[in-house]
Amino acid sequence: MASFDIVCRTDLMEVDNVINGILREVKQRFDLAGTKCDVQREGNEVTITADDTMKMDQMAELLRKYAARSDINQKALQFGSKETGSGGSIRQSVEVKQGIDGDIGRRISKAIKNNKFKVQVAIQGSELRVSGKKLDELQSVIAFVKAMEIDLPLEYVNMRD
Repeated sequence: MASFDIVCRTDLMEVDNVINGILREVKQRFDLAGTKCDVQREGNEVTITADDTMKMDQMAELLRKYAARSDINQKALQFGSKETGSGGSIRQSVEVKQGIDGDIGRRISKAIKNNKFKVQVAIQGSELRVSGKKLDELQSVIAFVKAMEIDLPLEYVNMRD
């Protein structure tokens, strides 16, 4: 029986490389050097700190640019609201999405079942396992899920025949 997994994984080592690149550029740029601009990662959350709104926008743009260079999907970064911090600085948290949450997993599973594909879908924690008899059927499920326009960077891994 053929199967594959639908997952949402973001390589945190690549995120660390992105942050290191941003910090190098902040030290070199004349408009950002010597300011309180900083980027840190703790778990699945990246925190951007800047002096004012203009520098915050530049830091967020640097994060997007370096993430695109490192092949991190833009859908994996969910920017939160800007908060004022101590000393007049501004802070923004960016969530790095990992895993498929239950609501989206059930929505994908229900859509596959409603479309009468001859496959079984099992939710396994933060992943979905799709199994069926024919490889062509699994490939059509992949095309269907890609067309659903889900706001997550989904990957289709562990294809077994």
